[in-house]
Amino acid sequence: MEHDHGYKHLFSHPELVADLLRGFVNEPWIEQVDLDSLERVNGHYVSDDLREREDDIVWRLRWGDGWCYVYLLLEFQSSVDRFMAVRLLTYLGLLYQDLVRTGELTPDGRLPPVLPLVLYNGERRWSAPIEVRELIAPIPGGLEAYRPDFRYLLLDEGAFADADLPARNLAAAVFRLEHSREPEDLQAVVGRLVQWLKHPEQRSLRRAFSVWLGRVVIPGHFGETLAPPNNDLREMETMLAERVKEWQRRYEQQGLQKGLQKGLEQGLEQGLEQGLEQGLEQGLEQGRQQGLQEGVTQGEAAVLLRLIGRKFGADAAEKHRERIESADADTLLIWSERVLTARHIDDVFSASS
Repeated sequence: MEHDHGYKHLFSHPELVADLLRGFVNEPWIEQVDLDSLERVNGHYVSDDLREREDDIVWRLRWGDGWCYVYLLLEFQSSVDRFMAVRLLTYLGLLYQDLVRTGELTPDGRLPPVLPLVLYNGERRWSAPIEVRELIAPIPGGLEAYRPDFRYLLLDEGAFADADLPARNLAAAVFRLEHSREPEDLQAVVGRLVQWLKHPEQRSLRRAFSVWLGRVVIPGHFGETLAPPNNDLREMETMLAERVKEWQRRYEQQGLQKGLQKGLEQGLEQGLEQGLEQGLEQGLEQGRQQGLQEGVTQGEAAVLLRLIGRKFGADAAEKHRERIESADADTLLIWSERVLTARHIDDVFSASS
């Protein structure tokens, strides 16, 4: 819920919506609209059964002598909605009903054009149909002519490579922040935003970025909340600079630990003796070189328990678990090497008893 509100607050700013249209709607009509005329429309529609739609984000902008509406639907669900086209068709009908009721028609009495746009930021790539007709079974003999002809524009954030994103574009900066996995990448984008959003009238947008970063992006990527005292983007940049080095050290340690464990497990899969000699030796050497003895000992204990379980059975491993988990790294290494030649479980520990 925090993510939804933060994202919608960002896209309640006309500068961000203008950059979204300018940078990602690559269609000729965009050149004919006045992006400076963007204004927020009350996104509150009531259907005949009185169910309300209060979370829509609807904008309108000048197109010649009339208006063009941008219906912006922000999606945050973890799974792809196969029937999104049906949902949007319903919302479009509610919007048009509202425009008819309020008399907001074109000079010749017709409805204004609408761009239904889905901005999706889920992990999986979007696979649902973007046209309603793809969701309706065709019936030969003429009935297929009555299928609704409706489609929406999908912007799947994760499908864009970084090189394909426009350089100086606020919406592209949002996409980059969403998908930044390295602390220095996040810091670089925030630094650019500070430079772009210098003017006093952009204060609200600076604050929206700062709140969204501190409450949504950073907790999601790095597991902690950053909240500058005044929710100022420049303060966020300063706090990031202080935290990035710590995050980098944490990632390095986690990466080495994962590398050690992966090396040991791959060694076991290739064969008990070869895997122990190669995976354990390389993993432990790398851990020692990086000064990460803590965690290596736990990894050795886990591997030794697994080796004993494979060779002598799970009961034998469980019987000696407490002894193994309380031993130091050097002792664990000796015991692990003995597993290769031991004929009985007692042979592993006998010389050290």
